[in-house]
Amino acid sequence: MNGNHSGSSSSGGSGTRRRSDGTRDAILIAARERFAADGYERATIRAIAKGARIDPSMVMRYYGNKEGLFAAAVAIDLRLPDMASLPRDVVGRVLVTHFLRTWEKSEELTALLRVGAAGRAGAERMQGIFREQLLPVARQVCPDPEQVPARAALAASQLLGVALTRYVLRIPPAVALHPEEIVAWLAPTLQRYLTAPSP
Repeated sequence: MNGNHSGSSSSGGSGTRRRSDGTRDAILIAARERFAADGYERATIRAIAKGARIDPSMVMRYYGNKEGLFAAAVAIDLRLPDMASLPRDVVGRVLVTHFLRTWEKSEELTALLRVGAAGRAGAERMQGIFREQLLPVARQVCPDPEQVPARAALAASQLLGVALTRYVLRIPPAVALHPEEIVAWLAPTLQRYLTAPSP
């Protein structure tokens, strides 16, 4: 229980760095297990630290707080469809349908949205998803390359607005909407943002 490690006295910064990387990895592995098993709200720093076999203060040292740890631990792949292979006039419908299906079965996405709205680490992770996953899709369909970032941001504002009201704030009329109703309302707006001529 005293934590003695025979190989921990290796000289130089590389040994310290290896131990640091090992600790980070152990924390992230334990965090993913706890977030998956307990959900974001119920997972605790203490339980994650116990899973990683370290003191809770070490978790705070590396990641600051639960929000920062969650943002580092989750890897969100939206698995967005290849828009280049689709007819241009179905882009809005396909994108909204895909987002809804993904969000309906992903507690991680809901937790990340909650964290992203509340803290910098989560916001940076959301920005990364926008930059790495949504922007390339917008590039496939937008008529003007210079407008891709703005058009993608407008599309994201609609998708995240629905997600916030339906899954995080749980505003009753938003929760009550059938997914097909949401698609019918939202698809033409996304279609216009992504493919219509510039106003």
